[in-house]
Amino acid sequence: MIGREQVMKRNSACLAPLVRGSAIGLVLALLAGFAIYRVRFARVQVISHRVLTGPIVAEVGCTGALATHFRASASPKLAQGRLVQVLADQNDFVTNGQLLAVLDDREQRCQVEAAQATLSAAQATVRRVQADEARAQAGLKLAELKYQRQSELLSAKINSRQEFDTAAADLQTAQSALGVAQSAITEKEQQRLAAEKQLGYQKELLADTLIRAPFNGLVIKRNHDRGDVVTPGTPVLDLVDTNEIWVSARVDETALTPLRTNQPARVVFRSEPARSYAGRVARLGRQTDPETREVVVDVLLQELPSNWTIGQRAQVYIEAGQATNVLVLPAKFLFWRGGQPGVLVNDQGWARWREVKLRLRGRDAVEVTSGLTVGEQVVAPAGGKAVWKLAGRRVQPQCELGLVSQFGMP
Repeated sequence: MIGREQVMKRNSACLAPLVRGSAIGLVLALLAGFAIYRVRFARVQVISHRVLTGPIVAEVGCTGALATHFRASASPKLAQGRLVQVLADQNDFVTNGQLLAVLDDREQRCQVEAAQATLSAAQATVRRVQADEARAQAGLKLAELKYQRQSELLSAKINSRQEFDTAAADLQTAQSALGVAQSAITEKEQQRLAAEKQLGYQKELLADTLIRAPFNGLVIKRNHDRGDVVTPGTPVLDLVDTNEIWVSARVDETALTPLRTNQPARVVFRSEPARSYAGRVARLGRQTDPETREVVVDVLLQELPSNWTIGQRAQVYIEAGQATNVLVLPAKFLFWRGGQPGVLVNDQGWARWREVKLRLRGRDAVEVTSGLTVGEQVVAPAGGKAVWKLAGRRVQPQCELGLVSQFGMP
């Protein structure tokens, strides 16, 4: 017979796995319940904002680069030569006509002297042929008188026919001599004019050895130094007109409708991200880039940074509209789901998703036209949590963000 103790041991051995299984199941159930509680009922720390009305300024944002309306290179136009002086450097302000560089002009001076000598010779030749013409005119006049006299004598049968024929031949010779003299004058006058043109050209080449500023401006780059050989068109110095420096920004074609010339704008350079420079829209482009679908908009600046460079990158914000006493929502409380804008509303301690409609978009805020009412509280995740994990959860606002702290408005 099996003893009582053995039966009890056997029963205990059979019940042990059941007890262990029940304990594990209970622990799992508790963990699952705790997880459900954490997900469903535990409050999530959030930041909040009470929706109010106020002003808003809508802006169209785009990226651009600093450029100038007037830019030119100081270079020789006609002459080629070696630089003997460069009288300006980078960051120098120059005035229209100011001497900037000098080329070696010895060869050009010799060319001018040679052209002057050629002109002097041509002028002397013209004077000589003019004297020949005067002699030919005097000879013609004498031949005409002789012919007239011989004609009268022949009519009176005083002289012979031979004497009359001789006078007629002398008249023809004198007329031909005058024609030759006049043709020579025309030829020599053309040679004189050609010599004058050549002298003028050589003087232009000589003057071109002095490189001058084409307008009032700032030297932004020095390309050559003394001793360099430069040819026509070779830039020695690059200049810009500082009176019209602007940011050429590229705006998406979908944002063009509200843009107009003279609209206020602000420019933020990457070198000074905390400061905005005032400007206005100077002109709108009329050609869309076929690849990027963007249009160039030039924004004229009222003030330049203390240190600036042509081509410097900047963010441009163009004022495209404004409104007062409208429902204003900080941009950090606006989210997108399926391409639709929306907010998380604090509904009696629960974060509820709600779609909204927008109109103006400002620097840090948007105008809400429907979906929210004044006084409602909207929330956003705190500590970098994902917004999609917040919808449908209980929330615990950490602080109430006011309109002043969000927009810097009084």
